Amino acid sequence: MRILLTGLVIAILQMTTASAAELTGTLKRIAETGQINLGFRTAEPPMSFRDQDGTVAGYSIDICGFVVAKVKQKLGRSDIKVNYVPVTAETRFAAIEAHTIDILCGATTKTLSRAERVGFTQLTFVTGGSLLSLNGTEIPNVMGLKGKRVAVVSNTTTIDALKRAIEKTLTDAEILPVESAVEGMSMLDSGYVDAFASDQVVLIGQIIARKSDRKYFLSKELFSFEPFALAVARGDPDFRLVADRALSQIYRTGQVANIYSHWFGRFGEITPALKALYRLNATPE
Repeated sequence: MRILLTGLVIAILQMTTASAAELTGTLKRIAETGQINLGFRTAEPPMSFRDQDGTVAGYSIDICGFVVAKVKQKLGRSDIKVNYVPVTAETRFAAIEAHTIDILCGATTKTLSRAERVGFTQLTFVTGGSLLSLNGTEIPNVMGLKGKRVAVVSNTTTIDALKRAIEKTLTDAEILPVESAVEGMSMLDSGYVDAFASDQVVLIGQIIARKSDRKYFLSKELFSFEPFALAVARGDPDFRLVADRALSQIYRTGQVANIYSHWFGRFGEITPALKALYRLNATPE
């Protein structure tokens, strides 16, 4: 009996060693450290932020939770520790390249130029650049910025899209780059700028965070197309596949609808564009 048990233990150890040896990149690092690092923006509700209690929350954070669950399943471990690492618009991609974070969970637009630096999962959301102004001095569209000042976060796709939209419409507007949405909103609230430009979903989040629906006017015009995805390390197909499997599963099962309802339900049902995104990315096993 002892010989049989010894042989069984050796066989299990050999299998475990073989499985570990098959792991590469991010999965191997997570298995070795027992930790997974999720990057997030601290003040971009409802995609990712710290709430009043200091808890990390948001639409993208909830989605990343399913990715973490799939990673644990892949590794056969329930003891993987989740670390939340704050990043900024400027540091987020460098954090992935330096392996400081394993996934970027926030409002990150997938572009081909960014794909030269990082990898991207299947799409998680779709939105577009828009304008937020104060009620009483509403700015309905880009042309309404003529002779006015608009704040926009630097190192984002929104600032580039806004510049193109202003040039296209020959609108004479002054663009003021800021470091964060908090800074942009502060300028808007003080009257230093006439509008704050960002992804429409980010602007919705700012309204929700301030509980001031009647104070702000949100433009319905979208001056850009912003497909969001989770950013991961470039050239790491095994880890990206695990993440894509998690996303496809919540799209197929409809679990993503619950996440959407929790964060956006007050603004209406899932948009047709987002419904199409979920369906197109519900890749079968």
